Amino acid sequence: MEGMQQTTQAVRVCTVAELSDGEAVRVPPEETGTGAISVFNDGGEFYALDDACTHVGASLAEGYIEDGEVVCPWHGSRFCLLNGELEEGPATEDLRSYGVEVRDGSVWLLLEDTTGR
Repeated sequence: MEGMQQTTQAVRVCTVAELSDGEAVRVPPEETGTGAISVFNDGGEFYALDDACTHVGASLAEGYIEDGEVVCPWHGSRFCLLNGELEEGPATEDLRSYGVEVRDGSVWLLLEDTTGR
């Protein structure tokens, strides 16, 4: 569409050393400009998904990682870390996934910003 530009905003989350394997960190809405986002370390690979479970809204940063999925701490819904797809309910909706990049020993969350609508 003419007049529309898409840019990527990078938000520094933490150092690689601060986010241990199997752990997650919640990036608050004030830093993302949208809702809270969780960044996960699964075996040295980093992933980012909306933080709130689509069932009742539990913080997925408080859940646990198992078999490439994050498991909700409240009712056990499971979401794929790679793309946010719901793997098992009681949730009924997927999560939005975001890009993550490691630069100079830091983990960066990549947020797309579409302007000029």
